[in-house]
Amino acid sequence: MSDSRSPFAFYRAEHDRAGHLRKDDAWDTPDVRVMVIGGEHVATEQGEHEGDGPRLRWLDRADAPPGTFIYLGERDGASYAAVMVGGRIDDGLQPVSVRMLAPLLEASDLSLAVHAVGMARWLQSMPFCPRCGSATEIRSAGHLRQCPECGAHHFPRTDPAVIMLITDDQDRALLGHQAAWPEGRWSTLAGFVEPGETLEDAVRREVKEEVGVVVGEVTYGGSQPWPFPASLMVGFFGKAVDTRIQVDHDEIAEARWVTREELKAEGEAGTLLLPPSGVSISSFLVERWYREPIPASWF
Repeated sequence: MSDSRSPFAFYRAEHDRAGHLRKDDAWDTPDVRVMVIGGEHVATEQGEHEGDGPRLRWLDRADAPPGTFIYLGERDGASYAAVMVGGRIDDGLQPVSVRMLAPLLEASDLSLAVHAVGMARWLQSMPFCPRCGSATEIRSAGHLRQCPECGAHHFPRTDPAVIMLITDDQDRALLGHQAAWPEGRWSTLAGFVEPGETLEDAVRREVKEEVGVVVGEVTYGGSQPWPFPASLMVGFFGKAVDTRIQVDHDEIAEARWVTREELKAEGEAGTLLLPPSGVSISSFLVERWYREPIPASWF
């Protein structure tokens, strides 16, 4: 596999999480920059130039609304945090879902945003201790919940999921379509890892279950955090042993093998649409196979 790769927002961390500053509120200084977050929505502002879309709005510490603070880390000598507000962000702060905002953000801001969303979603989901049922207390600038009754420490959880581009001996790529997607939308297959299962075996099982294709060799391709609510998408390339397709009609409604020539022709015609390039590991895997960036008109 060639090492050439298109830009990918999650390929390398863009901020230092500086975990040593989480204790004793060492991070909480007047010059920390603060993101406002509610659920998966964040405060935004318009870009500087005409035609620019929304971008993250960073507030001074003194201007931040009340809420639960999460320390995110450092970037280029500055410190960054998020404040998780109860309920919806004030409309004056122009809240936008990070899921929708992601394709518009620079990699440096997206790195901070997905960190904040992931932590906020976890904090909201763990108000009580799963061991004894008591209300937990937030520690380590939002990265730990501690039970005052039984003393248990609870840390953020991440659910591993596999996402894979399968090819056959003709170097065709396997794409799937879910019934809930718009007509023409296709993507790589994906699924969650089950307990006691290796990542490679999860790839083989999910492909077999969803479309009936038997996969042999599996190699690592990359990974992407997906904090909606708490997943890590681990990307792979796989080689089909048996190319016969039999979809499950549960998660996958249709599946097909596609050549590079077919992908190009149908992408240009607008009859085959892919997930957004640059922020989607699905498109990242497709581009590694296709060996050039996917035009914006194809998604």
